[in-house]
Amino acid sequence: MEQLDIFSSMAAGNKEREDYLELVKKLNHFAELYYSKDEPEISDYEYDTMNNKLKQIEKEHPDWIVPDSPSQRVGWKAEKGVHVKHNVPMLSLQDVFEKEDVYEFVNSMREQFGDEAEFLVETKIDGLSMALRYEEGELKLAVTRGDGITEGEDVTMNAKQISDVVLKMKEPVPYIEIRGEVYMTRKAFESVNAKAEEEGSKTFANPRNCAAGTLRQIDTRITKERGLSLFIFNVQETKGVTFNTHLEGYEYLKRNGVKVIEQCFRCKTADEVWDAITRIGEMRNDLEYDIDGAVVKLNNLSERAQLGNTIKFPRWAIAYKYPPEEKETKLLDVEVNTGRTGRVTPVAIFEPISLCGTMVSRATLHNQDFIDQLGLGIGDTILVYKSGEIIPKVKEVNKSKRPSDWQPYKIPEFCPVCGHRLVRDEGGVDLKCVNLMCPGTLVNRIVNFVSRDCMDIKGFGTEYIRKLTEEKYIKDIADIFELNGKRDELIAKGILGRDTNTDKLLAAIETAKNDTPADKVLAGLGIPGVGKATAKELIRTFGSIDELAKAGKESLVAVQDIGDISAEGIYNFFRDEGNAALIGRLKSLGLNFAKAEGEIQGSSLAGMTFCITGTLEGMSRSETEALIESNGGKPVSSVSKKTSYLLMGADAGSKERKARELGVPIIGLDELKAMIAGEQPS
Repeated sequence: MEQLDIFSSMAAGNKEREDYLELVKKLNHFAELYYSKDEPEISDYEYDTMNNKLKQIEKEHPDWIVPDSPSQRVGWKAEKGVHVKHNVPMLSLQDVFEKEDVYEFVNSMREQFGDEAEFLVETKIDGLSMALRYEEGELKLAVTRGDGITEGEDVTMNAKQISDVVLKMKEPVPYIEIRGEVYMTRKAFESVNAKAEEEGSKTFANPRNCAAGTLRQIDTRITKERGLSLFIFNVQETKGVTFNTHLEGYEYLKRNGVKVIEQCFRCKTADEVWDAITRIGEMRNDLEYDIDGAVVKLNNLSERAQLGNTIKFPRWAIAYKYPPEEKETKLLDVEVNTGRTGRVTPVAIFEPISLCGTMVSRATLHNQDFIDQLGLGIGDTILVYKSGEIIPKVKEVNKSKRPSDWQPYKIPEFCPVCGHRLVRDEGGVDLKCVNLMCPGTLVNRIVNFVSRDCMDIKGFGTEYIRKLTEEKYIKDIADIFELNGKRDELIAKGILGRDTNTDKLLAAIETAKNDTPADKVLAGLGIPGVGKATAKELIRTFGSIDELAKAGKESLVAVQDIGDISAEGIYNFFRDEGNAALIGRLKSLGLNFAKAEGEIQGSSLAGMTFCITGTLEGMSRSETEALIESNGGKPVSSVSKKTSYLLMGADAGSKERKARELGVPIIGLDELKAMIAGEQPS
């Protein structure tokens, strides 16, 4: 019996260890989306809750800690642009969530430095951290936090587009580095999302993500147009000038036109600090920008120097995180909308409530899986919250208040716009309308169809598409190729501008019709899961769109990177009567449906994937990708363990380092050509 207990204990320990490793994996996934992709999947509050659980586990089992645990990292590795070494680490702050934690911090500081210890309580801006380096008063470099310790990304050109960034100090010193938070006002954010919505492009979840994505833009005109803002919250390093306190640094910066944190309270006791935190919490709904907490820090710089830092945090500061505001309300209905991509989204309609200073009555329910997890039905009492987000979310259902006639909610099987049967996407989570003639998706389908990766019709912008669909000249994608017969009418109405502009676009349409290969035509049809690379593979395998349309599910699954769900979607797409009729029209209008002769030169690279980095001598990237594809290989955009080779040219970036870390072989263009000729690379 005793031996059995030992085995049971070991099994339980192994399960706990596995749960810990799974938690590390999840947190790293969410962190990468937040820092590198600017596409968070969960709220800050949800991430913090999981992170606190991780800390507790590691406190109880320090021997379990793994090198890639979030507790061993400050930010996230810099992946984009030019990397810059940090002169001063851009550390994070220790988060606290309870009043008792604030009092403990303040009192510990007072024990060390006496009653004269002074604290500053400031708003914690919800944005992207950036350091600015000035030499002799002139801005020389702007860098993001990156990994917080070693390096970040050079964003100097974009930083210069921010009106709050001072380019030249009025009182220049040999050197000063300052750190601040790049953010976006709610008004600027709403303007960006409104424009994206109008153009049918992707919208941002919240101002922080929009600011982060904007600061990393390649095109500085976009950065300037979106109207970023900046608050400075620290002096990192100086030469030629010294300050005794944090506030002295602020005074110098303000004299030089630098915008520092607006809300800053001087405090002596823990009670005063908590009162300041409460005041900031009460005013956060009235601010024109988002904050995600309040920062408490020592004012005296010599006291800071005595305390120093841990591997992740300064010991002289903490960040108090406000709990998310949440309220109960009654679910009145679920509205189902078909978006411009064909994705069907259920939206909760509930009795209006006030959250974070605004009245809300709607929240996305994402998909059927999310609804099932909540156990949601019409008439339910739901808990709605906002946690540093513009968009409200449904947290849970109060099942104790459930109505007697309750029924679980199910999304209808048919598109609410055109009535076409909905299909599951490749991930098996979202429902989509794949009707090529659905009015709800028409504009976005045409935008995709004429895009560079598909028909590549030059000059066919979203505004023209919108006008042509509104005037009923385009009711499906085949109508594009019949516009030539309406030339005079289009010119008379001025829909495409003057006769020169009209003729130019009509000529571009004719060129695309004749010259676009079959795989790009296929990619333009908008079949779920069939993008640029998959379309190439399908045409390479079946030879033509006609043969693909006849293919059975087993034949489709046999194609590289095609799974059961994708195969089901492709199979059903070609057996839909409306889709079949439209494809027949496209063929009769003269679009290329078959693989061109000589398009596939060989199969020496079959089954191999190649990631390209740097500048290849004598061959452009697009030419290199075409060469790889024509010999059976597949270009990929990033390096992973599954990448066969990194094809490297001059001025290679971070992909080289990642390839070496993962043990991915690195070759040059000459070695690629040798492989095509049947030789093994060295």
